[in-house]
Formats: sequence, C-alpha cells, structure tokens
Amino acid sequence: MELQQMRYVVAIAETNSFTRAAERCLVAQSALSHQVARLERELGARLFERTSRRVRLTAAGAAFLPEARRCLEAAERAAAEVAAAVGEVRGPLEVGLIPTVAAVDVPRALRDFRRRYPQVRIGLRVGASDDLVEQVKAGEIEVAFLGLPTTARPQGVNVRELGRDRHVAVVAPDHPLAEGTEVSLERLVDEVFVDMPAGTAGRVQSDQAFEAAGLDRDVAFEVSSAEYMARLVGEGLGVALLPAAYVPQLTGVTTLEVTDATGRVEYVVWARTGATPAARAFLDIIDTAGAATD
Repeated sequence: MELQQMRYVVAIAETNSFTRAAERCLVAQSALSHQVARLERELGARLFERTSRRVRLTAAGAAFLPEARRCLEAAERAAAEVAAAVGEVRGPLEVGLIPTVAAVDVPRALRDFRRRYPQVRIGLRVGASDDLVEQVKAGEIEVAFLGLPTTARPQGVNVRELGRDRHVAVVAPDHPLAEGTEVSLERLVDEVFVDMPAGTAGRVQSDQAFEAAGLDRDVAFEVSSAEYMARLVGEGLGVALLPAAYVPQLTGVTTLEVTDATGRVEYVVWARTGATPAARAFLDIIDTAGAATD
C-alpha cells in the first residue's frame, strides 16, 4: 500500500470522478485507475462503485477513506517535522477565528507569518467559538481565536488568554438613544435586538447579561456575521451588543457605553496532542504581536 494510492482514493472520493481526480493529481487517468485497482486487489475489496453516470464509495471505501486521510496527514506532518528540524517551516496551517476577534490583528499576524514562512499553505475558517474548539480537537484546524463569556473557558485544548473586553450598545445614528453616551440594560430591554444565533458563544454572552438582570428581551433577527448585524442596525431594524474593541471598524452606527455590561475573554487555542511546526511558528508570531501591543 502506497501513499500515492491513498491520494488517488481521496481525490476520487472528493471529486466523484476518476477523470477529475486524475486532473487534480496531474496523472494520466489510466495510471490512476491502474493504481486504484492494484490497491483494491491488495485490500481484497472494491473501494468504488463505477457506472457510466457516477462513481461512489462502497461500504469498504467509506471505511477506508478516513484512515487514508489520517495516513496522508501523518505523512505530511512527518515531512514538516523533518523540514523544521533543519530550519525550514512548511506544510499546511488551518486557522479558525470568530468574526469579532479584536485582541490580535489576525491579518497583520498572517502577513508577518507569510513573509517569514512563504512555503506554508494557509487556510482560514470563520465560525462560532464552540464549533472552532471542536474543529481544533478533531484536528481539522491547528489554531483558533475565540471569544467567550467570562464564565466559560475552552475545554480539551491548549489555551492562552489574549485579552478581555466588554460589550457596548450599537444603534442607528438616528435612533433616539444615539443622542446619549451611555445606556443601561433595563433601558435596552424595550428595544428589538439583532444578535448571533441562539446557543452560540456570541449570543450566550448577551443572553446571560439580560438573564442576570432579570430581563427578557426580543431578538427579532439572528445573524451569523457581526458585520451584517451592524448593517441591520444601521438600517434601524434593531439594536445590538458587540465587543467594544471590535466596533471601531464599523461604519454607519453609533456606539454607547452599557453601564451594566458583561465582559468577554478572547483566547487562542490549539490541540493538546501537539502543534505542527507551522502552528508553533504562528503562535510565536502571535506572542510577538501581543508583546508589541502591551
């Protein structure tokens, strides 16, 4: 069994086509088909069902695929570790982040990282904090930036606190509240709210604030993007609570201090099983960036 055969199987499974898989792998289709057939003979089972219309995994193929991916990832990591041992950082780096991360200038950190390690392939995933933690634990991403209530802390991963922040109220410029500079949760509870989807870490932070004050608010719009939340607020569809360090980059809205606001904590997390050379190098960049802004 060879790594190249596994690469072919993964490519076919992802493209549902021997032709497209061969194009992706830069190999003749006949050569790819020959290697897959050879692997199937070695395994004693067919990995794909082939018809004139489609290609799909058999039960044996579905069982083989995740293990093949893990083998390829292990091989790539081994090569990256060897390269790092002789002073070269390369390989993939998957980074996850919440839309409102503010404790670190992630684009600038990526710029500095890319200049120093141009051979690293970087992927970015934007998502909710809880989902990002699970992806780190599953090995799908190496590093993630989170924002959580002060009552929560990431579990099952390595954690470094980056900074603490508080929420502010965001309203349309022509909203009656825009004439002031601060507001209480009790005054805000009568407003219609734009917020993150229920159950997400971003939503929990504001929900807990109102629950602690014994208040029940109306969330009419649930949006997964903080930037789009601000756009809805700017159109007068509601008000929102967003991290104070994040809102300066927004336009078309007015910000007010919340006298009884809750706080949140931003973290960077990575897998407990050990960081890849690229992840370790990126974490060092983050450390340097944090030291420069302290």
